[in-house]
Amino acid sequence: MRDFLSLLEKRGQLRRIKAEVNPDLELAAISDRVLGLGGPALLFENVIGSSMPVAINLLGTLERVVWSMGLKNAEELEDIGQKLALLQQPRPPKGLNETREFAGLLWDLIKARPDLDLIPPCHQKVLLEDAVNLDELPLLRPWPRDAGGVITLGLVITKDPETNVPNVGVYRLQRQTSTTMSVHWLSVRGGARHLQKAAAMGQDLEVAVAIGVHPLLVMAAATPIPIQLSEWLFAGLYAGEGVRLAKCKTVDLKVPSHSEVVLEGRITPGETIQDGPFGDHMGFYGGIEESPLIRFHCITQRRDPIFLTTFSGRPPKEEAMLAIALNRIYTPILRQQIPEIVDFFLPMEALSYKLAIISIEKSYPGQAKRAAMAFWSALPQFTYTKFVVVVDSNINVRDPRQVVWAISSQVDPQRDLFVLKDTPFDSLDFASEHIGLGGRLAIDATTKIGPEKNHQWGERLTRDKELESKIDSRWHELGLSDLKNKEPDPHLFGYVMDQLVSLQQTPCN
Repeated sequence: MRDFLSLLEKRGQLRRIKAEVNPDLELAAISDRVLGLGGPALLFENVIGSSMPVAINLLGTLERVVWSMGLKNAEELEDIGQKLALLQQPRPPKGLNETREFAGLLWDLIKARPDLDLIPPCHQKVLLEDAVNLDELPLLRPWPRDAGGVITLGLVITKDPETNVPNVGVYRLQRQTSTTMSVHWLSVRGGARHLQKAAAMGQDLEVAVAIGVHPLLVMAAATPIPIQLSEWLFAGLYAGEGVRLAKCKTVDLKVPSHSEVVLEGRITPGETIQDGPFGDHMGFYGGIEESPLIRFHCITQRRDPIFLTTFSGRPPKEEAMLAIALNRIYTPILRQQIPEIVDFFLPMEALSYKLAIISIEKSYPGQAKRAAMAFWSALPQFTYTKFVVVVDSNINVRDPRQVVWAISSQVDPQRDLFVLKDTPFDSLDFASEHIGLGGRLAIDATTKIGPEKNHQWGERLTRDKELESKIDSRWHELGLSDLKNKEPDPHLFGYVMDQLVSLQQTPCN
């Protein structure tokens, strides 16, 4: 993480805040305002109640997410997606080029293997038993009705009690006492499954929480791609080199050796406590739930550690920027599973997963409905996508003007809306009639063909390519060279909605 902070500072994307700031409400409010302005990462050096500086907003722009992965631009994210697509559904290579590509991927996997650090920086200071005090951590309380201080960007590490295969996840932890925290995870997540197995075997589950790691490791841990790779190998594939790990002091787990702070503890199956409420990514407060209680008995840390954190809420937030990057990574995987898909987009303003816009090469009637159904089942993270809009391949899915035109001109609501009722759903979605059970809507905004239409379909307005090329060649001669086509801003959905609201609020003269 310190290397990434240095990189951001060299590139003018880190601001040090020396004034005293309260981690209760104030720090998150400042960070939220800076993030909303597209501002830099922040390092709060004087946090009330703790000697640790707090780093936040490190991944507050797509550019910084790309930098964290060692890339130059967002387009390179699809190259990573190509590798993951090949790993997810490997097949024998055809021809010399594919053989080389496959051999290159195998070499990438070899380079991505984790390594053990015998003198890890995270063990520079060790606190055991009575010396453990979570009150010394600068835990944020972002929203007024939040139940307490939280850890949000810690890697929560457990392992399968039967196979010893580790799981690395990013889950919210709420401080309960000076030595305990509750962990909030869904029952389908790896940590929850490990706890279920430990309960069946009548044993405690060991837990380690690594705080202040390189953001790339956070991104790898938050990526729920169903391939048989450990998160450490997955992170190494992201980074192009293996993750350096360290053995914990009191539990049989490994953590990134460069972690700023590591908490070591255990969960006794059946021991739970009330967790929440907290502001969540939907833009509302969540409920109060019984959640597993972790008892911590050891803290290890670097000298003068830096605490890495973030907070949830209505976009834009750091988690939304991560989702935009993951969108580009998922694209090759999605194309491999659903070949007719040309491109897809998850708008940040739709929480980066509630609304999907997909474009297809349409060749037969009913194909849009098939593509929507396939999308919902393609990857686990699309299970909670509420709306799918299917458009033709010549529509730019990232340009809301084109998407809204396609919906307005190509859709008959009584024919082109397809609703799935009572499907398993996001428990944080209060719009559902029943929590955890809701409907989905697909909108077929493609050109209708064959039996999909009972009359002649309108011919789309187009110009000949020769004419367009001629105009391109004369653009400078016409004195218009300062006017260039711009790529649509991925946040343009929000901009368009803001303009519509502004127009509605402007009185007519």
